[in-house]
Amino acid sequence: MTPFAIAGIQMYISPHRNIDTMRHRLDTLMHLYPWVQMVMFSELAPYGPLHEHAQKLPGSAEKEFQEMAERHGIWLLPGSMFERRDGMIYNTASVINPQGEVIGRYRKLFPFQPYEAGVQAGDEFLVFDVEGAGRFGVLICYDMWFPETVRTLTAMGAEVILHPVLTYTIDRDVELSMAHSTAAIFQSYVFDINGLGAGGNGRSCVVDPSGRFLHQSSVQEDLIPIEIDFDQVRRQRENGLRGLGQTLKSFRDRIVDFGVYDKKNWSNPYLQSLGPLVKPSREPIAKPSTTHVQKTHEKAPVGEDD
Repeated sequence: MTPFAIAGIQMYISPHRNIDTMRHRLDTLMHLYPWVQMVMFSELAPYGPLHEHAQKLPGSAEKEFQEMAERHGIWLLPGSMFERRDGMIYNTASVINPQGEVIGRYRKLFPFQPYEAGVQAGDEFLVFDVEGAGRFGVLICYDMWFPETVRTLTAMGAEVILHPVLTYTIDRDVELSMAHSTAAIFQSYVFDINGLGAGGNGRSCVVDPSGRFLHQSSVQEDLIPIEIDFDQVRRQRENGLRGLGQTLKSFRDRIVDFGVYDKKNWSNPYLQSLGPLVKPSREPIAKPSTTHVQKTHEKAPVGEDD
């Protein structure tokens, strides 16, 4: 057994500074569960979803999280923040080690366009190792809707997918199914942590590499400390999910190349026919036709009721 303890924090997020509240939740969690080794928050937890809080990294907010990680001696993923970089805004998640050092920053590959307008897409994946435990990969919210992202991370050796989300929309049930199926397809632990209020509609979940839910939150604040076992990932990948499908090996040994991924040579007239990536517009209300409207000016017979 190779155990490692990870906790997600599902908390209320305002559209302003939330760092002091995050510190309080983290202090509470570590007081209650001092055995936790890594803690993660939801997407955009520090300041909420408004671009006006975008800042350069490294910066003062990130430094506060570095101090928290060092104080508690934990790995910390404080959700993500809007980052100003080279004149653009990115949705960026920092990974901080127990010594308070930022060991990597992941910029969301797939901003939720067209709704996350004004946010630039990143172009690099992030995996990192915890000595004596295993390898982690980071994705942010809408990234998981594209299975190529998780396939790339697992091909890079990721065994746990850390997935902070900010979902307040009516498709949260779809995301939960996606987290479930992602864990099963790639035999990975998935920590899918959502916020509340301006930070989402909750229902965070943790799924193990055999496709079983270890926890699913409701719609109130929640501390989610869970001990995982990296040996379970390795056994599922070697012997197959629940002793059945060995999908990673089958993909490795495939005889087909997927030409659809060749942007230079693949012709995709169907995809081009779908039109631009814009918000749907309101359908115009059709005016009633007057050609079939019959009017009568006849008076009711005298003596009849109205």
